[in-house]
Amino acid sequence: MDRIYDVAVVGGGLVGKAAAIAAARRGLAVLHLAPAGRPDARTSALMNPAVDFLFAQGYFTRPSEIGTPLAEVRIIDATGRFFRAPEAHFRAGEAGLEAFGWNFANLKLGAAMDRQGDALPALARHASALVSAERKEGVWTLMLGDGTMARTRLLVGADGKGSKVRETLGIPARRIDYAQSALVCDLTLERPLGACSVEFHYPEGPFTLVPASGNAANLVWIERAELLDAARADEARFAAALAERSQRLFGAITVETRPVVFPLSHLSVSEAGRDGAVLLGEAAHAFPPIGAQGLNLGLRDVAALDAILGEPARDEGWADRAAARYSKEQTPDMAQTGLFVRTLFGSLASDALPAQALRSAGLWALTTAPGLRKGAFAFGMGRR
Repeated sequence: MDRIYDVAVVGGGLVGKAAAIAAARRGLAVLHLAPAGRPDARTSALMNPAVDFLFAQGYFTRPSEIGTPLAEVRIIDATGRFFRAPEAHFRAGEAGLEAFGWNFANLKLGAAMDRQGDALPALARHASALVSAERKEGVWTLMLGDGTMARTRLLVGADGKGSKVRETLGIPARRIDYAQSALVCDLTLERPLGACSVEFHYPEGPFTLVPASGNAANLVWIERAELLDAARADEARFAAALAERSQRLFGAITVETRPVVFPLSHLSVSEAGRDGAVLLGEAAHAFPPIGAQGLNLGLRDVAALDAILGEPARDEGWADRAAARYSKEQTPDMAQTGLFVRTLFGSLASDALPAQALRSAGLWALTTAPGLRKGAFAFGMGRR
């Protein structure tokens, strides 16, 4: 690869695909390093700002083509603790919205991105991993897993928690590994959710049913890993656990896909870019799947970078300025969102009475105070 690309994006997940396509749509010469990985059978609840960005990028003409609307959120305190919160019910209509957002199957969203990328001549894809990178005179030289070499002015790391780009930049990551893991699978419910996402809050984490379409639902169950592994190892035990955790509100539950368990961790960085390189998605931040913030923040990262790449000046110092501005604009959003999720998850999993009282009081306030509800709506949807 003798040419010098304007942008090289490392990482084949949804954030990496979105970043590569956004840069190519700006007329930049883009190299996307996307080694093949396992199919991502998970789903993502994306709030309206993220959905609006995806629409503007041309991935669908209507989100209903590949997604299911999320018009209500219902939170049920099932902790059984001394301080218990009231049931909280949030409706998009309160904010004058048809829906808070949409639930997308990651495979469908990824396929829509692939179709968009196929139509962009400025986008070159290479199914190889980044082995090492070195910068000299404003140009990054990339050594790839297949023995080839590539060069780029701006390096974009969307390569996950173990980011090679982050390691190359020397940006330390603060990481907290939790005792809990998340189990995900697809279900069919006897009584449908409609457009309502239902969260049962248990001491180790939420048991969340997210509407897919019709009677279909996606399960995200956070619990200690050993309990999740034991539950899914036996079909009868797993069925009983689903009935108990859902409080039998939705009738008989049929498991449609193999349950998969993911370990949970929190990851944060002090800066999101430097020296002509930036970090997006889980290369810069990762949280437990509570509050629907992970991919939403990752797409905000892409939108912020896209706005910077839309500026016409691309002289010799362009990549350095882009990285510095991106870091200045996005690092506070990452820190704020990370603190919110860590506090929310910590208050749910904590055995300390003050933390339980604070969480209960907060849900009471959100239930009864219109001003706080409005602010919660805005924050939850990613409006800063």
